Amino acid sequence: QVQLVESGGGLVQPGGSLRLSCVASRSIFSIGFMGWYRQAPGTQREFVASITSSGSTNYADSVKGRFIISGDNARNTVYLQMNSLKPEGTAVYYCGVRGGIWGQRTQVTVSS
Repeated sequence: QVQLVESGGGLVQPGGSLRLSCVASRSIFSIGFMGWYRQAPGTQREFVASITSSGSTNYADSVKGRFIISGDNARNTVYLQMNSLKPEGTAVYYCGVRGGIWGQRTQVTVSS
């Protein structure tokens, strides 16, 4: 079973940027699909972005044009570059793959 470790969260001002990383225990190409999700306090976990082994990406409407998901197979890592962050982006962010496997999460707080 693949293991996932997220990092890169923190406190950032509105309009700022952060890059999240998700390191997998095996080749992301072999995993096939990896996604980023987030959960704000009192809400359900929601989809943010995903990438497949073919490089196809998908984004939630709320982050299109601001977030970029990418993968580095040599490092078994998927990144989420988050630009123009808004306060509503405050949440715990999870990396996930098919089969309900999740990382341990990383906190992102957007506040002045």
